[in-house]
Amino acid sequence: MDTLIERKQFIIPLRTCEYVLTFSLFTLFYLTNTLFQPPILANDLLANSVITAPTLKQAGSYILDELNPTVKKEKFDARITQKYKGLKVNAVADGIKHVRMVKYYSGRPVRINIVEVNQKVAAGYEVRPATASKTLPHRRTLRNIAQNNNAIAAINGGFFKPQTGVPLGTLMIDKKIYTGPIYDRAALGIFDNGYDVGRVQLDAKITGNNEIIKIDNINQPRMLSSYILAYTRDWGAYAPASPQYGVQLQIVGNKITAASANPLSIPENGYVLVGPKSKLSKLFGAKEVDIQINTNPKWENVKHIISGGPYLVKDNQIFIDMTAQKLQSIGGRNPRTAIGYTKDNDLILVAADGREGSSIGLTLVELANLMKSLGCTNAINLDGGGSTVMYVNGQIVNRPHQSGGIALSNALVIAKKSDI
Repeated sequence: MDTLIERKQFIIPLRTCEYVLTFSLFTLFYLTNTLFQPPILANDLLANSVITAPTLKQAGSYILDELNPTVKKEKFDARITQKYKGLKVNAVADGIKHVRMVKYYSGRPVRINIVEVNQKVAAGYEVRPATASKTLPHRRTLRNIAQNNNAIAAINGGFFKPQTGVPLGTLMIDKKIYTGPIYDRAALGIFDNGYDVGRVQLDAKITGNNEIIKIDNINQPRMLSSYILAYTRDWGAYAPASPQYGVQLQIVGNKITAASANPLSIPENGYVLVGPKSKLSKLFGAKEVDIQINTNPKWENVKHIISGGPYLVKDNQIFIDMTAQKLQSIGGRNPRTAIGYTKDNDLILVAADGREGSSIGLTLVELANLMKSLGCTNAINLDGGGSTVMYVNGQIVNRPHQSGGIALSNALVIAKKSDI
């Protein structure tokens, strides 16, 4: 008979592990700087009137900030408390806060909802775009999109074609480009360790028969008959109609599998190119083709991209390039949605109600000044007007003109990584 021996388990508390790790690294830093630091020579003293080196206190503080989650949380909470002094701050989760405020412009009120998130503190959550459906030509309310993604918070996303729901502008989710840029409009790039903003351009081409042919966009409505557009299964089952004197090429892997002037079915593991026959006919008979898709800026290691426009804050300065991004139609005082980030990499989501007496909305200049006052070093405008809506903990927290908000094409959601 086997003998069962009960073994006592010794469980070390997580906080103890944190302190041991912090002390170990602190000790290593101290030994490195005392035992292996090169000597300061006389010539060094003559060349440099002031010699600086990180003190042990500074080094210890840095290590605590970077490795101790408790310290990171406390610092984030302190920043939020100081910033929104006198306002009620609701804790959505560790590293995620929701704040309501009313600001007055020329003596008239604007209701504003703000969500701030710090990815290092909210380590179990991810900020990412989400679409209304598996294929692009669909719309759903923000509540539906949020619930389908198990989101704890969400805000409406970029512009879209109202008739179909297709996003208008760059949309990338999990490093996959769903739609390409429109007028090189500003977009937010989301990385594992932070954010960036820029005006995104598509750099795409197909090669075959020793020809290099530019691809003008991906899964977007046609703007010029001369454009070559690529359509993936995210668009739907079939590519849209060809332009006059146009042709379509169905491509699977690196092979052209069909050609027609009529709409072709989009393969699950391929795409359809649609454009002028005068350009695409150069690929007829090619044994192999190769497609390359990049963005400019290249944004290496970018995980998600969501597009909007115009800029509101650029490099810590108010910067509104509405005309350059062909967005003159969104001027005036309206409900507004915006996103930006601070020097501490806190992401800020803003929804401002408008078009009513109790909340008159914001101009783009007022929105830009608001984002800068909240500490944003870079910020962009998102789709606004009837689209402006924010969701927190199962509830729509602002008051859109249409109860619950209109049906949307896409959104920016904050959800647990395990639920995605």
